[in-house]
Amino acid sequence: MTDADDSILFIGMLAISIRLGSIMPHTMIKKILQARVYDVAVETPLTRANQLSSRLGNEIILKREDLQPVFSFKIRGAYNKICQLTPEERARGVIAASAGNHAQGLALAAKKLGIQATIVMPATTPEVKVNAVRNHGAEVVLFGDAFDEASEKSREIMAKTGQVYVHPFDDLDTIAGQGTVGMEILRQQPGHIDAIFVPVGGGGLIAGIAAYVKYLRPDIKVIGVEPQDAACLKIALENGKPTRLSTVGIFAEGVAVAEIGQNTFAIAKDTVDEVITVTTDEMCAAIKDIYDDARAITEPAGACALAGLKKYIEREGAKGQTLIAINSGANVNFDRLRHVSERAELGEKREAIIAVKIPETPGSFKMFCQALVGRNITEFNYRYGNDKQAVIFVGVALGGSPHSRQELLEDLKEYEITDLTDDETTKVHVRHMIGGHLQSAKGELLYSFEFPERPGALLKFLNTLGGHWNISMFHYRNHGDAYGRVLVGLQAVGEETDVTHYLDELGYPYEDENDNPACKLFFAN
Repeated sequence: MTDADDSILFIGMLAISIRLGSIMPHTMIKKILQARVYDVAVETPLTRANQLSSRLGNEIILKREDLQPVFSFKIRGAYNKICQLTPEERARGVIAASAGNHAQGLALAAKKLGIQATIVMPATTPEVKVNAVRNHGAEVVLFGDAFDEASEKSREIMAKTGQVYVHPFDDLDTIAGQGTVGMEILRQQPGHIDAIFVPVGGGGLIAGIAAYVKYLRPDIKVIGVEPQDAACLKIALENGKPTRLSTVGIFAEGVAVAEIGQNTFAIAKDTVDEVITVTTDEMCAAIKDIYDDARAITEPAGACALAGLKKYIEREGAKGQTLIAINSGANVNFDRLRHVSERAELGEKREAIIAVKIPETPGSFKMFCQALVGRNITEFNYRYGNDKQAVIFVGVALGGSPHSRQELLEDLKEYEITDLTDDETTKVHVRHMIGGHLQSAKGELLYSFEFPERPGALLKFLNTLGGHWNISMFHYRNHGDAYGRVLVGLQAVGEETDVTHYLDELGYPYEDENDNPACKLFFAN
C-alpha cells in the first residue's frame, strides 16, 4: 500500500469517526474484536458460486452463515450479549422476541451458560424454528403475526418476571457479535472486494458488518437488501430517522421488521452505501441459485442478499466485480419449498404466464401448440367454456433474457393474448383453480396421463387423437419430475365412443378417472 493509499484510508476513517460520534469507530471496533462468539459459533467459509459467477460475469461469493450450529448468524450476537451479563442478571433469566433465528441462537447460548430463557415468537414462525428453540430448552410463547407484536408481548412478560431482555438487533453487544461476520470476510478475502450485500431486518447484522468494514476498508460498498414489503431501513434512510412501517410482509419472516433499531440506524446511516429492495419471486429465484451452486437450501431471508446482488448486477451492468452476499440462514419449513419452486422461475424471468383465446374448433388447439414449437411448455390448462371460443392458460419457459418475454408475445401476435406473468392473483390462485363442470350435451371422458418431459410429447398426443376426439379439458404443470402429470377431458366428435385403442397407441401410461370421486365433484357432467 502506498503513502497515498494510507492517507486516503486515514481520511476515510476520520470522516466516519466524525459522523458517528460516540458509537463509532473505536468503541464499536473494540467491541467487535473482543466479541465472544466462538465458544458456540464457528467461522463460516466463503464459497464461490461457480455457476452464478459464470452466468453473470462476476465473481460471486457466498458467506455461509447457514452453516452455523443453529443454521443462522444470530448465534453470534446472542451469545456475545449474554456473556456480558452479570451473575445477578444471569440468575434472573433472559427473555427475547424473535422470528426464529435469534430465538435459536439465544436458546443455545442460554443452554451453554446454564441460563433460563423465554422466547416470544410470532405465530407465523416456521415450525422448524419453533421446534428447534424448544429442543434447546427454552420456553416458547407464540404471539402475533410479525416481530413487532411479539416484541411488545415479550416486554409485557419481562415487566412481570424481571427477566433480562436480550434484543435481537438493537444492542451494541449484539451488533458487535454480528460484526464478527465482517471481520471474517476481510480476513478470508484479503484481495479486492467491490461490494458486500447484507440482508436487513432490524439492522444488527448490517450495522456490525458496515462498522467493521468501513473502518478498515472504506472503499468496499456495503449494500443492504430488504423485501419490498418490509423495507424499514430504506424508509428510515429516506426520512433521516427510524420510521415505522404500517404493514410488513412476512414471506421472509427473518427480516420482517416494521422499524429499524435506533442503534443500528445510527451506524447504518453513515456506513451503508444504499439499500436495494427485492420481490418474493426474486428471493425464490435466489434460493434456487444457492441450491444449484452449493446444494444448500436457504430460507427467504437468507437468500435476500443474493437477490439484491443479482439486481445490482442487472442495474449497473456490472462485469468482473467481486461481490459477496451473506447467506444468513437456512431455517425454512420443508413445505415452504412448494411455493419457492412455483415462483423461482418467474423470479428469474425464465417463465411467462399467458392467457390465450383460440377458436373452439377442431385442430385449433394443435395449431396453437405448433406455434410454440421450440419452446418448453411448463403449464397448460384448459376447460371447455362454449362452442365459439376457448381460453387457454399457458406457462412458457423463457431464456432469462429481459427480451425473451417480449419475443414470445411477438411470436404469438396472431392470437389474442393477456400477459399474466406479473399478476399476483394468477400466480397464487388462478393457476390452481381452472376447472368446472362441462355444460354440454356431449359426453366427456376423463383420463390422467404421464407425459415424458421432453419436447414434442404434447404434439404426439394431439397427432395420435387426430380429429376423432375433442379436448374439453387439459391440465398440466411441470413439477421437475421426469414425467409430467396431465388430466384430460375428451369428447367424441363423431359416432366413435371408444378412445382406449388411441390411448394404447399413444404409449403413455394412463388411468381412467371417470369414477374418481374428486373428478365427479369438480369436473364431470
